[in-house]
Amino acid sequence: MMLRLVRFFGWLLFVLLLVVFAGVLYARKVSNPVLSGTLTLRGLKGEVSIVRDRWGVPHIRAQASDEDALYALGFVHAQDRMWQMEFQRRVAQGRLSEVLGAAALPKDKFLRTWGFYRAAQAALPALSARSRSLISAYTAGVNAGIAQDRLPLEFRLMRYRPERWTDVDSIAWSKLMAYDLGGNWDDELTGQRVLSKLGAAGLNAVLPPYPANAPTILSSQELNLPSVARPTPAPLATSSLPADALRQLHAQLAAAASLGFINAPGKGSNDWVIGGQRTQSGKPILADDPHLSLSAPMLWYLADIQGPTLHAIGASIPGLPGIVIGRNDHIAWGVTNVNPDVQDLFIEPAGARLQTRTEVIKVKGQPPVNYPVQTSAHGPVVASSSDWQDGQQRAVTLQWTALEDGDTTFDSFLGLNYAQNWKQFTAALSSYVAPSQNFVYADTAGNIGYYAPGRVPIRTPGWDGSLPVPDDSAHRWTGYIPFAQLPHVLNPTDGLVVTANNKVTPDSYKPFLANNRVWAEPYRAERILQRLDTGKPLTLDDVASTQLDTVSLVWKGLEPYLLQTQPKDDLSRTALDLLRGWDGNETLSSVQASVFEAWLMKLEEMAQDEVPDVRLTSFAVLNQLKTGGALCRNASANLGSCADELAASLQAATTDLSKRMGTDPSAWAWEKLHSSLSAHGAFGSVGAIAWIWNRGIATPGGTNTVDVARPDSGTFHQTHAPSYRQIIDLSDMNRSRFIGTLGQGGNPIGSHYADMQPMWRGGQYIPMSSQAQDWGDTLTLNAAP
Repeated sequence: MMLRLVRFFGWLLFVLLLVVFAGVLYARKVSNPVLSGTLTLRGLKGEVSIVRDRWGVPHIRAQASDEDALYALGFVHAQDRMWQMEFQRRVAQGRLSEVLGAAALPKDKFLRTWGFYRAAQAALPALSARSRSLISAYTAGVNAGIAQDRLPLEFRLMRYRPERWTDVDSIAWSKLMAYDLGGNWDDELTGQRVLSKLGAAGLNAVLPPYPANAPTILSSQELNLPSVARPTPAPLATSSLPADALRQLHAQLAAAASLGFINAPGKGSNDWVIGGQRTQSGKPILADDPHLSLSAPMLWYLADIQGPTLHAIGASIPGLPGIVIGRNDHIAWGVTNVNPDVQDLFIEPAGARLQTRTEVIKVKGQPPVNYPVQTSAHGPVVASSSDWQDGQQRAVTLQWTALEDGDTTFDSFLGLNYAQNWKQFTAALSSYVAPSQNFVYADTAGNIGYYAPGRVPIRTPGWDGSLPVPDDSAHRWTGYIPFAQLPHVLNPTDGLVVTANNKVTPDSYKPFLANNRVWAEPYRAERILQRLDTGKPLTLDDVASTQLDTVSLVWKGLEPYLLQTQPKDDLSRTALDLLRGWDGNETLSSVQASVFEAWLMKLEEMAQDEVPDVRLTSFAVLNQLKTGGALCRNASANLGSCADELAASLQAATTDLSKRMGTDPSAWAWEKLHSSLSAHGAFGSVGAIAWIWNRGIATPGGTNTVDVARPDSGTFHQTHAPSYRQIIDLSDMNRSRFIGTLGQGGNPIGSHYADMQPMWRGGQYIPMSSQAQDWGDTLTLNAAP
C-alpha cells in the first residue's frame, strides 16, 4: 500500500512538473517581446532604432525628437517589465485587492490612507512644459508596448489585461521611492516607545547619537554658507501615544514592510567622486552603488537613450521616463540617501477640523469596501483614537514634504539628463523636492562637486522633530531651508567627496537637517576613505575593488570586547578560537564571518527584554560593551553584566549555527548560510510557484561592509544590497562600467532575467558604453510612424 502511494504521488508530481514546464514554455513563446525587425508604432514623429546588446541593454537612437527617444524607452520598458510596472502602479494606487483578493486589503488601506497616488496627481500640473511633453511621449510608448499584446505570464495567471498607462502613472512610483528613502516616522514611534520605558539615557543607548569624531560628508572648510538660527532642542517629552493609536500605526508599518518598504539597519548607499589630482588619468572618477531592497525582476533597467539633444546612459526605473543615475556626454552623477527629517507626527487637538473622503476599494471575489480617509491641514490622518487620558477623540496626522503640492522633482531628474556643466546641474537640482539625496557630480572639464537638494523644513525653535508632538504653536513648519543654503561644494581642495548615508555636515553648519540620531553608522564611510586616501593615483580597478570591499570595521571595533568572552561550552570555545587573528574579511569561504554575524545578531537583541522587538545597531552594541551598559543586563535571563551577555549570546549563536550547518565549526562557511533573496512582488511568497520567479545566490560581505550585505535576523538572507553599481571615467566616458543585480528581462525563463546575477556577485561589470563596438552580439528593432 505504501509503495503504491509513493508511486502515485511520484507520478502526480511528475505530471504537475510537466504542466508547469509546458505553461512556462507557452509563456515564453507568447510573452517574449519582438526584438528585431521593423515595427510601425503610432505616435512616433520619426524613425527610431532600438539595438539590444548581448546583455539586453537597449541603445535607443531617435532621429526626429527627444520625445521619440522617451517614447522608445517607454516601449522597451513595457516590452521587458510590464508586470513590474503594473504591480508598482497598483501599489501606488492602492489597488492590489482587485487582483490579489482580500489578503491585500491592509496594504491598500495603508496606501489609500497616505494618498501616494493623489500626491502624484497633484504633482503633474506643477511640472515644466518640457517635462510634461517628455512624460506624455513616454506614456505613449508604454501604451504602444501594451498594444503588442505579448503580456507576461503574471497577467495570464491572473486573467486580466493592464489598463492604458497614464502620465500620472509615470510619477506615482516615485512617491513610493520617496517613502522608502525619505522618512523617519517609524523612528519617531520607536523613540517614543524607548523614551517612555527607559528615559532619555535609554534613548541614547538604544539610538545613539552620531559619534563626534566620525567623518562627515563635508568638512567645516568646505562649507561656505550663510547661517540661520539653529533651534535649541527642548527637553524630550515622555508621554506615550495610546495603545489603540500605536496599534493602528504599527499595522501601517507592517503593511509597508509587506510591500518591501523596510527601514532596516544598515540599509543605505555609497557614492563618491574623485578629482583628477588623485587619479591616474588626471580626470575625475565617479562611483555609485545605491543599496535598496532586492526584488525580482530587479528594480533598475539599464538603458542608453539618444535623441537630437538628449544623450544619457545609466540606470532607469521601469515606469519612470529618463535616466535616474548615470551620465550624458558631459557630466556624470550619482545619488545616495541624505535622510533629513522631513516627516512629523502631530497629535491633533480634540475637535480638530478634518476632511473626510470615501475610498472605494474593489476586492477580487468580494463586494467593494468603502474606506473612509481623513486629512488635516498637516496631511493624512494615520491614526485616530479616543483612548487618551481625557477620553476625547484625537487624530494623529502626518506632515511630509513628498505629499505636498508642487512637487517638481521630475523636472530635476529630466533636467540632469540634459545638464552640461555645474551651473546647469545645480539649476536642475533647484527644482528637487523629495526624497533628498546626496548628489555627487563630475564633468569632462575636470570639475567635481556635491549637492544635497530637497525641501527640508525649518521648525519652530526648540523643536527637533524627533518625536510625535501636539499640534500647537510651538510645533510648526515655518518654511524650508533655501536651496543656496543646502550643503554643497564645488572642487573641494582635497579632491574627494565620499557619502555613505553618514552625517552630512559638522555642527558648524547651522541649518538644521535632522536630529543627530538619523545618520547611518560611520563604518562604510570610514572604510571607503581608508581605501581611497592612499596617496597613490587611483584607477577604475581601484574604485571597483573599493565598491566590492568586504572587510568589516564593525568587527574591528568589537574585536577586543568579543575576544574577552568566557565561553560557556566547548562549541563556543572552538568558535571563539576561530575568531582570534581574523582580519574581518567576510568572504564566501570565511567561517569566521558566520560566527561573527550570528553572534552580532544575538547581541543586537539585548534591549528586547526592556523594549520588545527593538534591535540595536552594531554601533549601539559597541557602546554597551565599551561602557558596561545597562542594556547588557537581563534579570529574567540571569545576566548581570556585559560579560554574562557575551557568553550567553555566543552560546546562543553557536547553538543556532550547529542546527543549521552541523556541529563542526570548521564547516560553517559563510556561503552556506548567507545568500541574496530577490523575491517577486506578487508570487514571491507563494510556495508552490515562487521558485519560478525568485532568485538567490550566495553572497560575501555583511553588516556595514562597503559591499553591504547585512543578514536578516533569523534567516540570514540578504534582502538589501547594492542594487546597481556604476563607475564612470570622465577621461573616456565609454570606458565606464555598470551592472545590475539580476538582468534586464521580466520573463523568468528569458535569457536576460538573471544573467547579470553571477557577475554582480563576482564583482564584474558590463561596458557603460554608447559605442557599438562595445555591445557584443546585438538584435536591432527599427520603428517608424
